[in-house]
Amino acid sequence: MTPDGRPAAAAPRGTAAGTVSDRATLLRLAVLWLAGIDMRVTLLAVPPVLTLIHRDLRLSETGVGVLTSLPVLLMAAAAVPGSLLIARAGARRAAIAGIMVVAISSGLRGAGPSVAMLFAMTFVMGVGVAVTQPAVPSLVARWCADRVGLATAAYVNGLLVGETLSAALTLPLVLPLVRGAWPSTLAVWALVPLGTGVLMLALRSRLPDAAAGPTAPWRPEWRGALVWRLGLLLGGISTAYFGTNAFLPDYLHTVGQAGLIGPCLAALNAGQLPASLLALILAPRITGRRAPLLAVPVSAAASLAVFLIGPPALRVLGAGLIGFSAALGLVLALALPPLTVPSRDVHRLSAGMFAVGYGYSFLLPLLGGMVWDLSHVPVSAFLPAFAGAATAFAAASALPPRAGLASGGS
Repeated sequence: MTPDGRPAAAAPRGTAAGTVSDRATLLRLAVLWLAGIDMRVTLLAVPPVLTLIHRDLRLSETGVGVLTSLPVLLMAAAAVPGSLLIARAGARRAAIAGIMVVAISSGLRGAGPSVAMLFAMTFVMGVGVAVTQPAVPSLVARWCADRVGLATAAYVNGLLVGETLSAALTLPLVLPLVRGAWPSTLAVWALVPLGTGVLMLALRSRLPDAAAGPTAPWRPEWRGALVWRLGLLLGGISTAYFGTNAFLPDYLHTVGQAGLIGPCLAALNAGQLPASLLALILAPRITGRRAPLLAVPVSAAASLAVFLIGPPALRVLGAGLIGFSAALGLVLALALPPLTVPSRDVHRLSAGMFAVGYGYSFLLPLLGGMVWDLSHVPVSAFLPAFAGAATAFAAASALPPRAGLASGGS
């Protein structure tokens, strides 16, 4: 990087300067990947033990909806204050602070255990994630200005790996390790972001920060159409995923197929990994294009229908396809801010997108839990997921066929 923040000219491959540059890029990609894991691994540790929490704390279905959606609400509510922190302190410092908050609060969620502590620490954890999320796209634009597509795919792959780890390993590995105690299970997963935070502090001299200062802009352009289109696109995709994750365990338990909870949760989250690998390979061809964004919500809605009406084998397949569709949509949506605005404005657009998108994806699953409580019809809890898919399709339809590239699409 040059002193004014532009990418330095590439050194010939094989030279000392080229080797140092390659190592620096690999380090930054690794840190972005770990940050992605940290933003999901503690969040998705709840669904596998949700029936235990439900039993011990006697939560209603509305309470379940609030518990699983509360971090999403905080991702929305704290995104803009997070943008302010990024503008004043720098994206790297903001990311470290957010990750450490996630680690500490997540580990304390099961203290007691009590409903008050569970919800209070879930609230704080959501704030930590909300601060970290707009910081990471800013770091993508700062650290990898000539490889935005690759860097975005790397950190989104971290998001998906984090979801898969906690969803797939909690029931068969972590829960038996802590003798069936769900509070200890949540504390074990909190060690992951704690390790990343310590690592980033130790390597801070090798990780440049984004420009910051007392006059740096931080407010999203609320009057612009782009922030709303990207927000509703993200919100619709997230609703299809989070809504399914929230109610899948209790739904399968209610319809007498509790044995499918583990396989379906594992498929829902593991199905995301092939999508992220596909995005890594095809990033230059699919990022910033409208056609793939239109295909994602159609695929998600069809996959949800397969999950709800199919026999057991197809339920698992449908759950996996929901995860695949949502993950591909997430990569495509999160790649848009660094691709469409200058690096100095990425945190503002990202914060606005997260505020709109996660606000939307908080409200709909909450309504799904309320409808289930009122109607006593389990399948009604998934209506918000279908509504989210429809919203994402409408938002993608309003985007241009190809986004303008501000930072390069490789």
